[in-house]
Amino acid sequence: MPTTRAERRTTQALERARRHRLARGLAEPHDGVVTRRMLLEAGLTPGQIATEVDHGAWSRAGAHTLCITSDVPTGRALWWWAVWESGSRSVLDGVTALLVAGLQHWDEPVIHVAVPNNATVRRLEGVRHHRLRDLGPRTTSGLRRTPTDVAVVRAARWARTDRQAATVVAMTVQQGLVTPDALLVHWQQTRKGSANSVLDDVVRDVCDGAHSLNELDFAAECRRRGLPEPTRQAVRTGRNGRVYLDVFWEELGVHVEIHGAQHFQGTAGLDDALRHNDLQLRDRSMVSLQIPVLGLRTTPEPFFAQVGQALRAAHARRQHTS
Repeated sequence: MPTTRAERRTTQALERARRHRLARGLAEPHDGVVTRRMLLEAGLTPGQIATEVDHGAWSRAGAHTLCITSDVPTGRALWWWAVWESGSRSVLDGVTALLVAGLQHWDEPVIHVAVPNNATVRRLEGVRHHRLRDLGPRTTSGLRRTPTDVAVVRAARWARTDRQAATVVAMTVQQGLVTPDALLVHWQQTRKGSANSVLDDVVRDVCDGAHSLNELDFAAECRRRGLPEPTRQAVRTGRNGRVYLDVFWEELGVHVEIHGAQHFQGTAGLDDALRHNDLQLRDRSMVSLQIPVLGLRTTPEPFFAQVGQALRAAHARRQHTS
């Protein structure tokens, strides 16, 4: 046993260094955070944990979470914090589960956590809790989360707009996080009772593009808006299996190409297509417009307004030259 003051200080310093090594080892797989229970199970006492917090070496981030390598949770550590602070039955879900699975080029302002209906959950800043009757399957290795095929459907249903829903579905499939077959199977199992026909169309567009485009009655949509019907339309398959629908008003010199959902990354191409069409509409020669099928599903009116503009201009040119 140490007897002198110097020996006691040395022993205390060694003990604290041991605690810090232990805590850092526990925190490393969890992006710098741990739970109080982890530290206790590793052999630390409540008093030792309180001492490190009081000295400012570690900081509390909730009822269960302690920050070991920073003052507050940041980055991926926020996901650990959100699921730990939401209870043992909680799971990361929706877009957050997709981000954990590797979804790229998506910025989500909140963390989505699913909890059972009867769970008692404290409100957490920056976390949106979704109470579900049945959480369904979960992935328990690493961050506790909903499997991708389930998460993408929930992310789409929780989206603020149809366009956001279409984007997350398209990007998840395009980035290879879920196969079209797996998504389509899960959607068919869960879509009963869903009032969102747009989402139903979007899932089919992304998962079964050729079949979806075959069913797309572009002529009927033209009639509904008082536009002349195209003289012909046909489904095409381009390079890399890209599927699109060619629509022609041959006597007016107007052509519309409807690209399948795989043609663009997410729905980023919607704005690009509108800009391309604006440039085409300024040309007096034959007009060829581009419309992503997801644009027809989520924001059809701007595209049909451009089609109407092209047809009116072509009709005026024809009268002028006749």
